[in-house]
Amino acid sequence: MKLFLISALVTTALFASDQKLGQPLTAKESLTLTALYAKPDPLVGKTVQVKATVTEVCQAMGCWMSLSDTDGHTLRIKVDDGVIVFPKDSVGKTAIAEGKLEKIEMTRDQAAAAAKEEAEETGRKFNPASIKSGKTVYELAGSGAVIFDK
Repeated sequence: MKLFLISALVTTALFASDQKLGQPLTAKESLTLTALYAKPDPLVGKTVQVKATVTEVCQAMGCWMSLSDTDGHTLRIKVDDGVIVFPKDSVGKTAIAEGKLEKIEMTRDQAAAAAKEEAEETGRKFNPASIKSGKTVYELAGSGAVIFDK
C-alpha cells in the first residue's frame, strides 16, 4: 500500500510540473499587461517579460498564445513555427512569457486580413465590414515562456 501511495505521488509530481518552453527567462521581474500598455512605446524593441492568464493558443501549430488580464488587456506571444510549440491545453493557466516587444501598425486592409486569419485559426465567424480602420498592435516575439500548472 505504501509503495502504491509513493508511486502515485511521484507520478502526480511529474505530471504537475511547470512547462518551460524555449530559452530560459532572463528578466528579473515580470510586467503586468496593465503596466506594459500604460507606456508601451519606450519598450518596443526591448526584451520584456509579462505574466498573465493564457486565453488562447494557436490550435493549428501552437505558434502563438494570447495572454490577458482582468483589466481587458491582451498580448499575443508569437514565435516562428516549430521554434516553440505552446501547449494547446494551456488556456486558463498562468504564463510568464519573454521576448522582444514589437509594434505593428496596420492599414485597414492589413487589419482585416489579420482578423480574417485569426477567425479561421480560432473557428470564429468573421465579418470584414466590422473592420472600420487600421490599428496599432503590440506583440511579443517570444523567446521563452513558463506555463504554470497551478
